[in-house]
Amino acid sequence: MELTGVEARRLRFAAHLLGGSDLTPAEVVARGVAFQGQDLPAVLRAIAIRSRPGTTLDDVRAAFDRGEIVRSWPMRGTLFATTPAHLATILHHTAERMLRSTARRREQLGLDDATLDRARRLLTEALRDRALTRAETLALWQAHDIPTDAGRGYHLIFHLAEEGLMHWGPFAGAQQQLVPTPPREAPTDLAPIIRGYVLARGPLSPDDAAWWLKLPKTAVRAAAARIDDLRVVAVDGRPAWVIGEPEVPAASGVTLIPGFDEWILGYADRSLVASPEALEAILPGGNGVFRPSVLVDGVAVGTWRGGELTALVGRTNAATRTAVGRALSAWPHD
Repeated sequence: MELTGVEARRLRFAAHLLGGSDLTPAEVVARGVAFQGQDLPAVLRAIAIRSRPGTTLDDVRAAFDRGEIVRSWPMRGTLFATTPAHLATILHHTAERMLRSTARRREQLGLDDATLDRARRLLTEALRDRALTRAETLALWQAHDIPTDAGRGYHLIFHLAEEGLMHWGPFAGAQQQLVPTPPREAPTDLAPIIRGYVLARGPLSPDDAAWWLKLPKTAVRAAAARIDDLRVVAVDGRPAWVIGEPEVPAASGVTLIPGFDEWILGYADRSLVASPEALEAILPGGNGVFRPSVLVDGVAVGTWRGGELTALVGRTNAATRTAVGRALSAWPHD
């Protein structure tokens, strides 16, 4: 099947559920495997806009409180919101590689094996009694002469989460708390993870999938070969993966997405949804902070914040600008 870029983008829009769905927040995350979560308020919004009508940010927080959604570092050394089952499966494939890749950083921070052992033991014992916030965790280590300055505390939490010791779970006010990750028989088949990634973001390239998981392309392609309903299509002449038989929907109009959304960050190649000028507006100076975006038929045309348009890129007509204003006024998730 040959698809134009416009057709592929409209299929992606439907796959992302950016028009909403009939799913609960936990079902949205289970379907999409993992959502970029380094900015906590942003990922709550990313999940809410994909959920059933009327879903609030409190509904998403409640799913975290019930343990249906968790937040950790399953891949790429980046925080994601995912499910407990997906977290266990992904860490099975990624944790060893990630811990090897950060060995030099641990050495630079002075986090030797003895320090890691003490930090692990202290946190394991403390979490048997209650959940801990980040500040409480750092205070625990500091009280036992384990330094947490200069990024050491963050790296300790990251390292122990990679080991599968704990994850970010229920909320205490605006903050998440660390809770133990229960031992579980993790499914080891990567194919369902690849399928969910493609289902919630396709069409996309095999290189996108390998980049997203930070796994070898050979492993990703081998897993994809076990997915019965994965199809290969062509997008502007290049091979891409989809799930099932695609039916191209109509244009999607104006849509607002939060910062750090998978619409932008879910791909190694973002050219289908944003021009270089738009990417510069979304990620000014490559500073690592992805701003909320305004989409028109899936194409990023500007940025917004707090109900206000902050930048427009390229030409937009009066009708589109009016539609953007209506979307900003109607945004329900502040």
